[in-house]
Amino acid sequence: GQGHRRLERFQAVTSHRQIFKSSAIIGGASVINIVISIVKVKVLAVLLGPAGVGLMGLYQNIMGMASTLAGCGVGNSGVRQLAASSGEAETLAIVRRALWLGNLVLGLAGMAILWLLREPVALWVFGDTAHISEVGWLGLGVLLTLIAGSQTALLQGLRRIGDLARVNVIGAFFSAIVGISLVYLLGQAGVIWFVLATPAISVLVASYYAARLPRPQSPRDWQAIRQQWQAMLKLGIPFMAAGLLTLATQLAARSIILRELGLDASGYFQAAWAISMTYIGFVLGAMAADYYPRLTEAINDHPRVRKLVNEQTEMALLLAGPALLAMITFAPWVIHLLYAASFAPATDVLRWQMLGDILKVASWPMGFILLAMGRGGVFIATEITWNATYLGAITLGIQEWGLVIAGVGFWFAYMVFF
Repeated sequence: GQGHRRLERFQAVTSHRQIFKSSAIIGGASVINIVISIVKVKVLAVLLGPAGVGLMGLYQNIMGMASTLAGCGVGNSGVRQLAASSGEAETLAIVRRALWLGNLVLGLAGMAILWLLREPVALWVFGDTAHISEVGWLGLGVLLTLIAGSQTALLQGLRRIGDLARVNVIGAFFSAIVGISLVYLLGQAGVIWFVLATPAISVLVASYYAARLPRPQSPRDWQAIRQQWQAMLKLGIPFMAAGLLTLATQLAARSIILRELGLDASGYFQAAWAISMTYIGFVLGAMAADYYPRLTEAINDHPRVRKLVNEQTEMALLLAGPALLAMITFAPWVIHLLYAASFAPATDVLRWQMLGDILKVASWPMGFILLAMGRGGVFIATEITWNATYLGAITLGIQEWGLVIAGVGFWFAYMVFF
């Protein structure tokens, strides 16, 4: 009995160390990314003010939404397929080929469709036709995003955590240099290229590290590749629907704020949103990079799954909790430091979003169970709950509460989600 308990304690310590090691690698990369992002957005805020930051957020949201729709969730389901077949060389080779070809075809289709629909999309988001050409150029970003996504999914599925961290850091550094240079030279007209620089650089860096992996040696079995792609689509489409719903909700929220409160208010919202997402990213990124593949491998061993979920939740709260509480306390100084004094209205929004992030960190380890099990319907139901609550709060409360409802609604939606 004592030997069994000692073995359990040893396994628990080993698992905690694995979580901490992965979180440290991804978290270290995220810290560097945060510093780069601080400089990048600070320069944009100084050069163009709240309006420029708001425009950047809208472009990023359109590109993200189109990429999610075009990608059909193949990146998420591909990680699961890669993790599940990591011990079978022939199956792994087929999954890799299916992932690459699938993302290439879907990216080309997404680019073409967004170009064709650039006028209605611009009218829906901006309420006029002044940004039609920029929306059309975002189609190129869709193609680049999916190509880069196929490479990062490969690294993630094979748990190449170090390479994944390097891709994130190097990509962020060079995209910041290119993006800032273009905005400095072109002014507000350079914001579109500021946004497109990120996926363009990511393709180059991710492809370099993916090319270092052993190439698949088995012959091309197109029937097997098609079967794997169909399996990815079957699981990926529910994930795509959930991600698309979230991005559509964010875009709708930005559009409501833009129409009701103006472009400057959209910039304040973008500032609070970016800080909230960036500073929580080091924990959530580690979950996606290491915990998700490990959970997928163990998903049929229920006691082990419970143990993994409990350990991940504990470590995530220990790592993220103090930082989130510090951000809530020092929100006014953080906003001033990262943006400018003119962004002060974002302070209350940021504080409420940080409260919501605490609940987000606690709920995500449970949410990954649904991904690992392939329970697409239940996953979508939980995502619909969050999005409906968040968008409903903004729609109903913006007239009375003003911009702060964006933060209050975020917190309330994650309380319901949890």
